[in-house]
Amino acid sequence: METLTFPRYSPDDIISYLRSHVLAGAEARNLVKGDVFGNPKLEVLHMIYMRILQKVYGIRLEHFYMMPVNVDIMYPQIFEGFLPVCNLYIHMERLLPVCRINDFQIADVLNPKTKRTARFLSGILNFVNFREFRREVYLTLQLNYKSAMEKHQQLETANQEAAAKLEKLNTVPVEHQAEVKQLTDNIRELEQLLRQDYRRKQTALQEVISQKKSDIAESTRKLNELKVTMATLKEEQEQLKSKIVESPEELKNYKELMKETVKKLKKSKQEVIEKYEGYRDLVEVLPSCQLEVQLYQKKMERQGANVERLASVLSEVRNLEDQLESAQIELKKGKTDEMSLKRLVTAKHEKLSTAEIRIKKKREDVEQYKHTVFEYCNKVQEKRGAVYDKVTAIHKEIQQTRFRIQQLNENAEKEEMKAKEIYLNLKAGLEKRHDSLVKTAKSYAASREDKIAELKKGLLRVQTPGSSS
Repeated sequence: METLTFPRYSPDDIISYLRSHVLAGAEARNLVKGDVFGNPKLEVLHMIYMRILQKVYGIRLEHFYMMPVNVDIMYPQIFEGFLPVCNLYIHMERLLPVCRINDFQIADVLNPKTKRTARFLSGILNFVNFREFRREVYLTLQLNYKSAMEKHQQLETANQEAAAKLEKLNTVPVEHQAEVKQLTDNIRELEQLLRQDYRRKQTALQEVISQKKSDIAESTRKLNELKVTMATLKEEQEQLKSKIVESPEELKNYKELMKETVKKLKKSKQEVIEKYEGYRDLVEVLPSCQLEVQLYQKKMERQGANVERLASVLSEVRNLEDQLESAQIELKKGKTDEMSLKRLVTAKHEKLSTAEIRIKKKREDVEQYKHTVFEYCNKVQEKRGAVYDKVTAIHKEIQQTRFRIQQLNENAEKEEMKAKEIYLNLKAGLEKRHDSLVKTAKSYAASREDKIAELKKGLLRVQTPGSSS
C-alpha cells in the first residue's frame, strides 16, 4: 500500500485550480473536465505540464523544442516530433520527486491513465501551493533581513562611538588611581563575604534536602505496604466474587431438595390425618385402638415438630432466595456495566488508533515541511544567526558600557562631593589663616610704631647732648 504524503484532490478541485492559478486566457476558458479525466487529451495534458514547469522552473516554451547540444545526432530532423515529449518527460522526471512522486514513467506522458494523472496533478498542486506559501515567507524574510542589516550598521556605528567613549572613560586619571585601588579591594572583600554566605546557605539547603529525601523514602515504603495490602484485599475480593458466582447453583440444588422433602412431608401428613380420622371413628366403637391412637398422636406431634422445622427451613430458603435474587441483580448490573465499559474501551481504542494514524500523518507532513523549510531557509538562518550573534554581542557591550558609565558617574559624584568638602575645609582654613595674618600684621604694625617712637626718642636724646657741647 502506498504511503500518502499529500492530500488527494477531486477532479473538480483540480480543474478549478488549473483554471484560476495555472492557465490563463483562452486556455483556462476552454479547459473542460473531460480533457484531463475520463479520456484525457494528450495535447491538453502536455500543455498543463508545460505551464506548471514554466511556473515552477521558469522554462520557456522554445526550450521544449530544442535539441541538446552535448549529444551528436546524425539526423536530427527524425527527432523533431518526439523532442517536445522527450524534453517534457525529462523536466517532469526532475520535478515530480520534489512533489514526493517517484513512479513517473514515459507511458504517463504518451498514454496517461486517469487515476495516475489525478494523483500526479494533486501532488503537483500541493507542491505549488506550498511553494507559493514559502515564497511569501521568504520574501518577508528578505525584507526583514534588509532592515536587520541597516539596524546592524547603525548599531555598529553606535558601538564604535561607545567604544571610543569607553576608552576615554576607562583611562583612570593618576589622581584617582589610589581611590580606585581601594574600591577594588573593598569589592573583592565583599565578593569573598558573599561567597562564604552562599556556601553556608548551600550546606544548609543540602541538609534540608537530605532530610526531605529520607521522609520521601519513608512515605514511599508506607505506600508500598499499602499497595501490598490492597493487592491482598483485591485477591480476597476476587475469591469472594467466585464464591458468590458459585453459590446460586448450590442454592438451587438445596431448594429443589427442600421442595421434595416438603412434598413428602405434606403427603405423609395427609395420610396421617386420614388415618387419624379413620382411627377416631374406630375409637368410638373400639376402645382397643386407643394404644394405636396414642401412637399416632405421638407421630402427629413428631409431624408437627417436623412441620415447624420445615417452616423454619422454608423461611431460610426464602431468605436465601432473596439473597440469590439480589446477587443475581447485582451480577446483571455488573455485567451491563462491564459491557458498557468494554464498549467504551473499544470506542476509545478505535479513537486512539485513528488519532495515532492522524498524528503519524501529521508528523510525516511536519517532518516533510521542516525538511523543505530547512532546505530553503538554512542559508538565511545562518546569516540571520550571525547577525543576531553580532547584535547580542553589541547589546551586551552597550549594557557593559552603560554599567561602567553609571559606575564612573557615581564615582565622579562621590569625588565631586569629596572635592567640595576639601574646598570648604581649605576655604575655612584660609579664612582662619587670613584672620591670623591680619592680627599679626596689626600687632607687627603696632610694635613697629612703638619701636619707631623709641628710636626717635633715642635719636633726640643723642642729639641734645651734642648741641650742648
